[in-house]
Amino acid sequence: MKIDLRSDTVTKPTKEMLEAMMSTEVGDDVYKEDPTVNALEQRIAMMFGKEEALFFPSGSMANQAAIKLHTQPGEQLIADQYAHVYNYEGGGVSFNSGVSCKLIKGHRGMITASQVEESINPPDFYHSPLTSLVCVENTTNKGGGACYDFEEIKRIKNVCDQHNLGYHLDGARLWNALVTKEESAKQYGEIFDTISVCLSKGLGAPVGSVLIGDSTIMKQAIRVRKILGGGMRQVGYLAAAGLYAIENNISRLSEDHRRAREIGKVLEKLSFVKKVEPIDTNIIIFTIDGKEEEFIAQMASKNIHFYGMGQGKLRFVTHLDYTQKRHEYFLELLMTFKLNKAVHTT
Repeated sequence: MKIDLRSDTVTKPTKEMLEAMMSTEVGDDVYKEDPTVNALEQRIAMMFGKEEALFFPSGSMANQAAIKLHTQPGEQLIADQYAHVYNYEGGGVSFNSGVSCKLIKGHRGMITASQVEESINPPDFYHSPLTSLVCVENTTNKGGGACYDFEEIKRIKNVCDQHNLGYHLDGARLWNALVTKEESAKQYGEIFDTISVCLSKGLGAPVGSVLIGDSTIMKQAIRVRKILGGGMRQVGYLAAAGLYAIENNISRLSEDHRRAREIGKVLEKLSFVKKVEPIDTNIIIFTIDGKEEEFIAQMASKNIHFYGMGQGKLRFVTHLDYTQKRHEYFLELLMTFKLNKAVHTT
């Protein structure tokens, strides 16, 4: 039995999702004539209480478009040192927008209002970049699926308002946060100027993200998407997968969270595991006493696949295709697993 815990991006469309895709009506989305894309955008905009939404082929492109909408070349954004927009988007902040990043050492990828306040450059001091945007990520990827306290999100918003800064949410896994914190999309729509949400991670769609905002900030979004190469034609087949995911796969995320916690409990009992970081959603980050490359290889020989993060840290991510049957098999394997003596160090 193959178990792939590298990421929640490895899922494949279910039979029901494929049926929804194949039976949908499509048109040319570059001309805004694809009815299924239009329906998806309207549905998600309504969920967040925003005026507009725009479908993108990837979350990175949606984030990069948002940064472009909020900033001018030579300016600076504030983000946590673990931020996806800085670490995992190919240097797009500087390449696409000519913007630098002031990175904050937060807690598990989360920053505070006071840290944001301290990081804002004086606007009249022309020797430093003009601070124009704050980007936060919820849940945090490198932070192990951690979720912000919504009160802190509101406090950061107050700082942004006081200093006339844009406020963008990288919500690639926001659905996970909404489920585990019992929050609503509209709560977030009331706070953030722009929000990107992903359909191809926890929700199981094959591809796609959506950028959401009010009409003023989103006015140039379709132009920026075109510049970035994101205009697509009969993309309603993919939008149909997103609609199916929104309608069917949000509440079930609690199953991924439960399984992640159960994996964490087993890991804590293993002699070669030094630390399991707190598990809020579907990401498990842990540290082993040994060589992570050897541990990964030993598990791969049993058809278990996952990522190493360096310095002894490893990551499992639960998802739609990690079924209860696979879960029970994996827990049993973990409980009886022995790390080779050649790997273990004392």
